Amino acid sequence: MTEIRILLVDDHPVVRAGLRAMLSGFEGFSVVAEAAEGAAAIKEVQRQHALGESIDMVLMDLQMGDGMDGVSATKVIRALEDAPPVLILTTYDTDADILAAVEAGASGYMLKDAPPEQIRAAVQQAAAGQTALAPEVAARLMGRIRNPAPVLSSREVELLELLATGMSNKSIAKALFISEATVKTHLVHIYDKLGVDNRTAAISVAVSRRIIRNAG
Repeated sequence: MTEIRILLVDDHPVVRAGLRAMLSGFEGFSVVAEAAEGAAAIKEVQRQHALGESIDMVLMDLQMGDGMDGVSATKVIRALEDAPPVLILTTYDTDADILAAVEAGASGYMLKDAPPEQIRAAVQQAAAGQTALAPEVAARLMGRIRNPAPVLSSREVELLELLATGMSNKSIAKALFISEATVKTHLVHIYDKLGVDNRTAAISVAVSRRIIRNAG
């Protein structure tokens, strides 16, 4: 069996230690490096490549304190020469997080409370170039495809996330590099799809449906 060389990326040392112990117990798995945030993970991938070593799989958390987040790091890593696949391993299962990770180039998305054998299989699948999704995540994505009700686009979900932080239309427009008029148009579509008529209700419904995280 070919060894799968893994880079662990998580800001909690205890979590990394637990994951290292679990993964090291699987035949053919080798945790060769760790990083506490995204920027450090990018440097480690580049360092290993410069040494002529390979990182076959990056196991990436999403939120990492004040450091670079997992989505941003995934986007950079996937753009590198001979980029390794990135498997997201997180506690979040909102539409916003899943869509952002997939659009960044992640090969899979797993939840931290998944059984060890499920995580093992996901690492093997992603390392082999396949897509690896937690059953709950796959169900949410399929629900978006099959649901006859209007589904929010990834840009609308992104706008909702900013809305939940209390940003004004002007601030949202600046953050997304669009006009305020475009923001207002997006809001009209969002309200219509969610069946609401104001910001507070839109955020409440989006959180209850796990489209975005609770900003509080």
